[in-house]
Amino acid sequence: MSSQKVSIVRADASEAPQLAELIAVAFHSLDVARWLVPNPDRRAEVLPANFRIFVDHALAHGEVHTTTDRSAVAVWFPRDSEPLPEPAAYQHRVAIACGEATDRFVLLDELFDKHHPHEPHHHLAFLAVQPTRQRRGLGSALLRHHHARLDARGLPAYLEATSRDSRDLYAQHGYHQMGEPFRLPDETPIWAMWRPGLGAARAEASEPEDVNK
Repeated sequence: MSSQKVSIVRADASEAPQLAELIAVAFHSLDVARWLVPNPDRRAEVLPANFRIFVDHALAHGEVHTTTDRSAVAVWFPRDSEPLPEPAAYQHRVAIACGEATDRFVLLDELFDKHHPHEPHHHLAFLAVQPTRQRRGLGSALLRHHHARLDARGLPAYLEATSRDSRDLYAQHGYHQMGEPFRLPDETPIWAMWRPGLGAARAEASEPEDVNK
C-alpha cells in the first residue's frame, strides 16, 4: 500500500459521466454485476447508465468525493435528518438504463431497502478505484476523509459490501457485519456492514437491531 498523500476533492456535476464510468469499470467483474447483467458487453453499457442515476442523485442530495486524478470515488448519502427523496424519474431512468435487466436491478433495490438500518447514519453507496490503481491506499484515503467528519459528529456509517475483499477492507476501517450476509437468487452474498459513531456521541451510536432477524 502506498504511503503517498492522497488529495481528495468534492466532485461537481460536470464529472458525473466520468465517475459513473469509473464505478462501472471497477465493479464490472464482481459477482453481483455478473448476476445483474450476465453478458459482459451488455454489462459495460448498462452499469455506467445505472450508476449515473445515483451519482447525479448524490451530487444533488449527498456528497461525491474523488481523488484529484479522478482514479477513485466515494458516493455518500446522508441518512441523519430528513428522508432522502427518490431520484427524479427513478423507475423510468432505471428501465431506460437497464432494459432487459431491469427486473434484476429492481430486485437488488428491494433487497438493499429491506436490510437498510433506520438509525441516523451516512450511507456509503459506492467506493470504487480504477483497477490499475487498486491496492495503493486510494480507497482507504477516501474512507478516512469522510470518517473524520462523521467521527467529529459521532455519526455511524453503513454500507453493503459486494465482495470478500471489500468486506475485509471495510473491516479494517471499523465496520462490522450485521449478521449473516443476505443473498441474491444465485446465492451471491452481500454483507451489510455498520461502523459505530466515534467521538463525543460514541456511547449513543451502538449497532442497530439486525433487520435480518
